Amino acid sequence: MDSYKIAVMVGSLRRDSFNRKLADALVKLAPEELTFSQVNIADLPLYNQDDDASQADSVKRLKMDIAGAQGLIFVTAEYNRSIPGVLKNAIDHASRPYGQSVWAGKPAGVLGVSVGAIGTSMAQQHLRNVLSYLDVPTMGQPEAFIQAKDGLFDKDGSIGPDSRAFLQNWMDRYVAWIKKLSV
Repeated sequence: MDSYKIAVMVGSLRRDSFNRKLADALVKLAPEELTFSQVNIADLPLYNQDDDASQADSVKRLKMDIAGAQGLIFVTAEYNRSIPGVLKNAIDHASRPYGQSVWAGKPAGVLGVSVGAIGTSMAQQHLRNVLSYLDVPTMGQPEAFIQAKDGLFDKDGSIGPDSRAFLQNWMDRYVAWIKKLSV
């Protein structure tokens, strides 16, 4: 395969989200053969199994975005030591109705940033548990528990020099993961 479409799921709706900034900056580290599209999860209704037979247009769009991708990146915030509800809601929608999940087999990378010293480590672990159940092969190493501090991003929104080598390594490993597992 010469090019890979990557669906990016940002687990935060906040306008000035560190995780959205990270997602935007991270793609600048990727080779041209990867194209990235942030998946809109802001307009999804709350998941209700009663709606499975007649899914909202926003849910259908979400499922098409995921189905059309060769890989996934989850950039998640951490709320109360877990993943944000908006991200879990999107994951649930795209996995339903039972037997019609669009997640299975899509290789993924998981990372996140927060002001706390351990970054989003707990949210990432919870997300990995959910993704495992959904048959999403998730890159195990390197883990990226990023603390938001001065210098993480430079003036143009790229990754700053103190974190560039680490995140370039993460991206290089992610690219190898995608190439290995994408069909």
